[in-house]
Amino acid sequence: MTAEPVIHIVDDDASFRGAISRVLELSGYAVADYDSASCFLHSIENAKPGCILLDVNMPSVNGLQLQEELAKLSMRWPIVFMSGRGDVPTSVRAIKAGAEDFLLKPVARETLLDTIGRALANFAVTKQQQDQLNSLRSLIAALTPRESEVFALMVRGKMNKQIAFELGTSERTIKAHRHMVMEKLQVQTFAEAVSVAERIGLLAPSATTNAGNPQ
Repeated sequence: MTAEPVIHIVDDDASFRGAISRVLELSGYAVADYDSASCFLHSIENAKPGCILLDVNMPSVNGLQLQEELAKLSMRWPIVFMSGRGDVPTSVRAIKAGAEDFLLKPVARETLLDTIGRALANFAVTKQQQDQLNSLRSLIAALTPRESEVFALMVRGKMNKQIAFELGTSERTIKAHRHMVMEKLQVQTFAEAVSVAERIGLLAPSATTNAGNPQ
């Protein structure tokens, strides 16, 4: 992550928010706290990315409902739930919906810091992967419609003459399109082109050809 992550504490218990904030600030984290899920949602547009420490039981909008709202907004910041009582069905539901962890109050300092550190590390990896995927999709978007057709066929192991026949053009034209596809995707080898197709979901890994570089 390029910017310093912020730990967002969403809890209606002011004393708990204050205590956790002090622990985190002394550990070097930037902290923002909110007394309700609604308050967090209203502030989210200008909030800096980071980890969300989320209380389960809050009036009006509870923690699980906030988790659902964040999913609808496609916000993938890691969520660590906190609860004053052990509730297995609730914890299972939260984890299945993508929560990083589910902690019981009172939370030990070491447990809290370890959990936040792991959540932020996982988030950094996920964000990097998503950024790379977005970059690949931008390269794919630069292909012309015909280049996209050639790309889809070549990564499936089709030879130039087969692609030419299927698209009703000459083998020489297909070679030219292949060259442009490789150049626009910034790849040097056929294997790299196949890897791009797999990563954007155009080609399933199990469908990868062993043909090398079909001509």
